[in-house]
Amino acid sequence: MKPHTAWIGLTALACLASALGQPAASTMTPPLAAPRPHSFTHHGLTIEDPWHWLRDPAYPKIKDKAILDYLKAENRYFEAHMKAQQPLVNTLFQELKGRVQEDDSTVPVKDGDWLYWSTFTEGSQYRRHYRRLANGGPDQLILDQNELAKGKEYFQLADLVISPDGKLMAYAYDDDGSERFEVHFRDLETGRELPDVIPGTLSSLVWSADSRGLVFGYANDNWRTDNIHYHRLGDDVKKAKQIYQEPDIGFSCDVDLSTQEDWIILGTGDQVTSEVRLIPTANPLAEPILVSPRKVGREYDVDVRDGVLYIHTNDEHVNFRIATASLEQPGVWTTLIPGSDRHYLTDIALFRDFFVTEGRIDGLDQIEIRHYDTPQVVEPIVFPESSYTAGLGVNAEYATERLRIDYESMVTPATDYDYHVAEKRLETLKVQQIPSGYDASQYVTERLMIPARDGVLVPVSLLMKKDFPRDGSRPLHLYAYGAYGHATPPDFSTSRLSLVDRGYAYALAHIRGGDDLGYQWYLDGKLQKRTNTFNDFVDVARGLIQRGYTAQGQISASGGSAGGELMGAVINQAPELFGAVVAHVAFVDVLNTMLDAELPLTPGEWPEWGNPITDKAAFEFIRSYSPYDQIRAQAYPPLLFTAGLNDPRVTYWEPAKMVAKLRALKTDTNLLLLKTNMGAGHGGKSGRYEHLHETAEEMAFILWQMKR
Repeated sequence: MKPHTAWIGLTALACLASALGQPAASTMTPPLAAPRPHSFTHHGLTIEDPWHWLRDPAYPKIKDKAILDYLKAENRYFEAHMKAQQPLVNTLFQELKGRVQEDDSTVPVKDGDWLYWSTFTEGSQYRRHYRRLANGGPDQLILDQNELAKGKEYFQLADLVISPDGKLMAYAYDDDGSERFEVHFRDLETGRELPDVIPGTLSSLVWSADSRGLVFGYANDNWRTDNIHYHRLGDDVKKAKQIYQEPDIGFSCDVDLSTQEDWIILGTGDQVTSEVRLIPTANPLAEPILVSPRKVGREYDVDVRDGVLYIHTNDEHVNFRIATASLEQPGVWTTLIPGSDRHYLTDIALFRDFFVTEGRIDGLDQIEIRHYDTPQVVEPIVFPESSYTAGLGVNAEYATERLRIDYESMVTPATDYDYHVAEKRLETLKVQQIPSGYDASQYVTERLMIPARDGVLVPVSLLMKKDFPRDGSRPLHLYAYGAYGHATPPDFSTSRLSLVDRGYAYALAHIRGGDDLGYQWYLDGKLQKRTNTFNDFVDVARGLIQRGYTAQGQISASGGSAGGELMGAVINQAPELFGAVVAHVAFVDVLNTMLDAELPLTPGEWPEWGNPITDKAAFEFIRSYSPYDQIRAQAYPPLLFTAGLNDPRVTYWEPAKMVAKLRALKTDTNLLLLKTNMGAGHGGKSGRYEHLHETAEEMAFILWQMKR
């Protein structure tokens, strides 16, 4: 019997079993995606890929019935096994929901004549957005996401921007998870929807100064923004005027607004190189001003104040510097704040009377105020804890005497502060409420430095109950991301409490690949150093065992996207360490994805992973760690993979191929599950309660498999 016919037979049996009533999970045969011969040769090496057929050639449309039948069979298998855990799922869901303030509201932000905020009401899945005049007046509902999401399986609001005159609103949303957004316009004085609708966008939105037009970018056929356009309200949207076209297939474009709202900042770049142009908001069709031509490996971003450019760049130091330039000579840069080996500069924000730098020292967030006439004099904002995460919140006004600050730690709920600059004083505006109760004094947080196999010390942040023993008797959950220079902050999470209250320690591994300890920390986890990321995670797990926080086999682990790649790599390298692993929308088919220049993100990803198409060394190195390619006949821990059918970032077939190959090769009898959201994308289901339910399912899987 041919493999394809055999697989269809298994699927038919699964469908028949479903029609006759779901069998007990223990008696169910796992879905089998039978291999089909497929191979390719590159750089003289032949690669066998018998589950290649799970990629639908019609993608981004998925039409192949055999593929859809397989994904549905896996979903039925997931549901059957989780059915017995439903009481635990329900308990966890109620715990998670009980920690959510159902009728919650953000702290209003002043922008010109108006105050803006959003709310959740009891039982609602999505936010309502409001405003009122700052000097008094009635609340005005300007957008209800619940109305827009009504009857839809998925909904995501991408952007909401008010015109400079305060009379119009542009907003963009996606209702299938594909991240191709549709822009709508609303007259805020009448509540009327304007006829202008712009489909297929993939960028931020910026209004022209006269409030009559919008600057944006379309998604091209490969889900890249290689263009910037201008639409004048009332004109045919199909005739929007192109402002810029990016020639490099690896670069993507986006737009932003300068601090004084007089310049459109048009940025284009990939993971390591950037280029910026400036366009006056008063004339979006004017010839863009190029700040400085792209140079491979140089990143920079720009803001403008009173005709002076402020440039944040890594051209002279790996941890970035701040430079200035004039509009007349935008490419001539003068250092304002030099780079530092210890102080990693991550951002700059300009205000009328002062500017703010953000960064990290030894991995700890720093917010520093400086004045234009004495930029070397630093006024740091001092926070009450020794370990925390903090950053600028929404600060909409250029002329301000106070700063909105977001703050939290692993034991302190999210807190909104206003920092009064002249008084150097923090004013608490809001602390995240936990209706079911939370006593911070019952928890402790620690920060460890654990040596990796090459001697480098890797930071680890931990949360646990204050009476947690260090005798190896307790389970521990370990999380990390470790890619793209995204740090893993030691932040607050109500969901972690459900594990910690059941005796777990919860650990965040600040592994290389993120920029937790500076930009070099990121560089040391990418390209030919990528395996440092995986080794760091494994070595942190072993270090936690050695220190008595847990024992071998008593570690659960999770990660998503590139963190899902991490999960795939560590279960291949050291499966014996883990008692359960959850890999969300896992980027596990790295070699095949990086070989496919037609996929949405691939060309822009080569600076991160390497280009195996042209570089044999990159080909061989990626193959050496790509989780899908490194699956072998060995015992694996219990595993749960998730996917999104409409996910444009990590395509559905990557987790599907990983699971299919694991089913064929793994030697254990541990549970292996795949759950594919058939109507969602990279972020899973939308809506705050749907998201909580998925979290509850994943925690139930961990507790079940860890026998806790």
